[in-house]
Formats: sequence, C-alpha cells, structure tokens
Amino acid sequence: MSLKCGIVGLPNVGKSTLFNCLSSAKAQSANFPFCTIEPNVGMITVPDERLNKLADICHPQRGIIPTTVEIVDIAGLVKGASKGEGLGNKFLANIRETDAILHVLRCFDDDNVVHVDGSVDPLRDKEIIDTELQLKDLETVESRIVKCEKQAKAGGDKQAKAMLELLLRYREALSQGKSARTVELENKEQQLMAKELMLLTGKPVLYVCNVDEQSAATGNRYVETIRQMAQAEHAQYMVISAKIEAEIAELESAEERQMFLEEIGLQESGVNRLIKAAYSLLELRTFLTAGSDEVRAWTFREGMKAPQCAGVIHSDFERGFIRAEVIKYDDFIALGGESQCRNAGKLSIEGKDYLVKDGDIMHFLFNV
Repeated sequence: MSLKCGIVGLPNVGKSTLFNCLSSAKAQSANFPFCTIEPNVGMITVPDERLNKLADICHPQRGIIPTTVEIVDIAGLVKGASKGEGLGNKFLANIRETDAILHVLRCFDDDNVVHVDGSVDPLRDKEIIDTELQLKDLETVESRIVKCEKQAKAGGDKQAKAMLELLLRYREALSQGKSARTVELENKEQQLMAKELMLLTGKPVLYVCNVDEQSAATGNRYVETIRQMAQAEHAQYMVISAKIEAEIAELESAEERQMFLEEIGLQESGVNRLIKAAYSLLELRTFLTAGSDEVRAWTFREGMKAPQCAGVIHSDFERGFIRAEVIKYDDFIALGGESQCRNAGKLSIEGKDYLVKDGDIMHFLFNV
C-alpha cells in the first residue's frame, strides 16, 4: 500500500530540517527561500514497539520488517503561487500527488533565520498557504463545473449531475475561504467523486508547530494560537523542535537518544510522534504476521475486512481467500506464542466479513 505525506509550509520554516530528521535522505537546508526546488522523497519506517516484543518470542530468522510511509519535502510556497508566482505551479503539482499534508508552521523567534514575510506569525503563514491552495482548487472546480453542466444537459448523465451537485457545494465553500475538507461527504459515491477530483484542500492536514529548544516540551504563545485554530477546524496539531530532532539524529545509540530526551523533559522523540500522527491522520492501522521466518507489520485502512487485508500481502491471498486465523496481540504476548494461544482457545477463525483490528496477528488461508 503506497502512502505519501507532503511536508509543506512557507520558505524557511524548518521543512527540510524536519525532513532530514525523518528520512535517511538528506535534503539541502539553508537560510534562503527556495532552497528546496525539486521535492525530496524519503521512505520512513513507522515506529512500532510491538514488533520487538513479538521478535523476542518468535526469534525470526529474517528479523523484523516494519511498515513504511513515504515523506515528500515540497518547495516553499509564497503569495501568488496559485497564479504561478515563485515555484507555485511546481509546488501545487507536487502536493496534488500526496495523500495527506504535514503543514509546518514557524513558531520560534530567531533573528538569524530570515522570514519570507519579515516577521513571525504562524496564523498568517497558515492562511497564506490555505488561500493559495483554495484559489487553485476553486480554479479546478470552476473548470469541472463547466464540463459537468454540458454533460448533464446534453445526455441527462446521472453521474454528471451527481458530480455537479458536489462541485457546486465545493465552489460555495471555497468562495467563502473554506477548505474543501470542510464539505461533509454524505455517502460512498461522493467520497469516490471527491477522491477523483484530487482537490488540494480536500486532503487531511496535520499542523506541525516548529518551536525553539526551550519550548519543545511546553509549547509557547505561538503554539497556543495554533491550538485554538486547530480546535476550531477540528484538525490535529503537534509541537516539535526541528533543531532538537537534528541533534537527536546525530546521536548513535538508542541509550544516548533516550537520555537526551529525558534531560529536556520528553518521553519520545518528535520524529516518532510525527510519524505516528501522520499514520493516524491517514486513518491507517497495522496488522501483524509473526513466525520463525519473520515478524512483519502490514498497513491497512481502518474499516478493511479480512480478504482486503489478505490482499495487502498478495493479490492471490484476496482472490482465493478462505478464512483467517486471528490472535490478539495482548494474548500472544501474555501466553508466549501461537501454539500456546491455540491451546488456550485464544485463536479465532474469521471469515470474509471480519473487520480487522489494529494489532491483530493474522494468518490467511487461501486457494487459487
């Protein structure tokens, strides 16, 4: 399952520094606008402490295989991007290809790091990007409305009429300065049509407050304004210090990193929290496979049934699905393995309608 999150924001807010911490790929990071021109792409592993505990029981020969998410560092945006200013057209094309947006906001003062608009104001910065994305979406919607109106009138196309109804709702919201994600989709058909439109402001967003080192554990006055905004939007936000994360990335051992975190009052690195938050933002969950060969995490979307999850491993598994053997993670750990769970009656046999849960340890039986 290929998943992609785009890191966006104005120039010089810490996007590339954060990307470098997230990924083994090293993006150029410097104190001038448009330092990033082409999008940098990195595959990052999703932290999951459960894998290590399963490996301690199974002793897999090939080891642990975690699940991954693709992160894209996209060039900084400026006013007028929707009309092609700066790197606007390239930026908007890159963001359209992502599944979710990690919107980095500068929430720190530093005279040595220039701000493209001359002062620190994360709400203003957020609104600049929102406006540019909304304007581009409005342009897309207006173009599609003209096309759908012709199709609906000419042939009485029911699909075109349904799309037109949705487009008009989007136009109303965007004209009022609201993002497409604020429009409630009433049924599965509208969800599919919305996905087809690929609107920039229809993507889920996580606001990432990049703070100074002293504010990493407590936040600051800038973060408070973002907290209130996110609450009003029913959006998610988190606090991270890209500078601290860069320092953590330089430490070689896990023990050193943990000691460093404890010294500054944090239990977990911001990078780990950000990856988990991005995973959750996409409504993604993990099922597990565990045996003497390997312990592995597999990504699925919340609400998927057993055959669909079998298809995540291989299309043949879904096509020839017979049943799934399921063990709950807590039972597997408490009892010490598959055979113990089987003997204790903690292994269940599930059919095609089983809704897979996060942390389920699955074994699929199929025939093709």
